[in-house]
Amino acid sequence: MHVVRVFTALVTTLVIALPAYSQTSSQASTDWAIYDEVFESGARHAAWWDAGWTGIYAASFAIDAYQASEASSRDDRFDARVGVVKSALALGGMLLDRQPHQAALVEYERLKASGELSGVQALGLELAQAEQARRGFEARISSLVVNSLAGAVIAADGRERDGAINFATGMLINELQIWTQPNQASSAINRFQPANLSLGPITIPGEYALHVTPQQLGATWRY
Repeated sequence: MHVVRVFTALVTTLVIALPAYSQTSSQASTDWAIYDEVFESGARHAAWWDAGWTGIYAASFAIDAYQASEASSRDDRFDARVGVVKSALALGGMLLDRQPHQAALVEYERLKASGELSGVQALGLELAQAEQARRGFEARISSLVVNSLAGAVIAADGRERDGAINFATGMLINELQIWTQPNQASSAINRFQPANLSLGPITIPGEYALHVTPQQLGATWRY
């Protein structure tokens, strides 16, 4: 029981100490600078990412559409028709599922103008969770389904090797798309920040960091 009481006191004291620490004027100034970088660079990265991958899939769609009727080989025309469907779905996904960073920047500027640092912190955490979710397993399901079907259609045409290559190439491109997404909020939140842990007359300097995943939110404290 004594161990439980000590652990409870540690957790409670840490939770109390962190907000107090974050409210000092110097730390508040540092927080604003960090959030400026997080939201502004995230929005820039997102704009380039959206434009880049939309352009890639649009070009792929145009090339496949041309090859579907003009390629000299029957197999190439068949594969191009499959590619047209895949590129169209990918392009539609890019247009319908935009990165959240542009909207987050607009909200951040509103909160900053009113000096709502706590609101900005909550917005940063929400953005970090969205970034992690876009890298999770669920983000790969639609690509897995589409590429599996495309590979199966080509394999059913009597070209199992070509079907396997089509599947593997599609999954590789999707993985590259996922890992080139903006992650500024996740990186900033997961950095260790200075914090003091007080237990009665004892003060222990240390550092804490939040850890954000699609399934949970946690924290680590080290000294």
